[in-house]
Amino acid sequence: MTAGEQPLLALTAVSRSYGALQALKPVSLTLAAGQCVALLGVNGSGKSTLLRIAAGRDTPTSGRVSYLGRPLREDALVARTEIAVAGDVSSTYPDLTVQEHLLLVAVAHGAGQSAPGTVDDALAECRLSDHAAALPGALSSGQRQAMQLAAVLVRPRRLLILDEPEQRLDPGARRWLAGLLVREKDRGVTVLLATHHAELAEAVADKVIVLLDGDVIGHGPPAETLGGIR
Repeated sequence: MTAGEQPLLALTAVSRSYGALQALKPVSLTLAAGQCVALLGVNGSGKSTLLRIAAGRDTPTSGRVSYLGRPLREDALVARTEIAVAGDVSSTYPDLTVQEHLLLVAVAHGAGQSAPGTVDDALAECRLSDHAAALPGALSSGQRQAMQLAAVLVRPRRLLILDEPEQRLDPGARRWLAGLLVREKDRGVTVLLATHHAELAEAVADKVIVLLDGDVIGHGPPAETLGGIR
């Protein structure tokens, strides 16, 4: 991010407590267009909490979240039209085919007459073209994960938020995922992801933040930061 350039997303000293439990201690980060920040840490370290706050889906106990300089709330128009969040595998519609599900998502987010082409492109990118007529329940776990990624690709997006997108993917599919995220960055899409895989972070991230018990224990360029925790 150049001097004077406004960040796309800025989290300033955000924290989150649930009663007496402090799930996330104050964290600050900024993301510019085409930049990727990866969050690493064990389960329960605060990664998902931080992602929900960044997406406007949870309100921080303290601190603030801004998108292009304006406060970000879940009901903000940009949360629907510019921020794409990968859903959980269980959020699919069991009675709709893969293609029908993606068409519904595309139309719901304003694709209009371009929806069929957008869906075909997402199916091809996620290597699901041969499974377009299948029901989600007939897919393997890796294919269901790919379907969730396809559901993100049919949406308009300037900010892409992914919670462990490598789950259920084999090593070859993880390499494909890394390539996909690099291409998204090249298009100017900003990426914020949580991952357990240091290799994925090294392949796509410009900065890594390592969390433990809700606290930042490391941050910086991937090679430098990950080298210190291996």
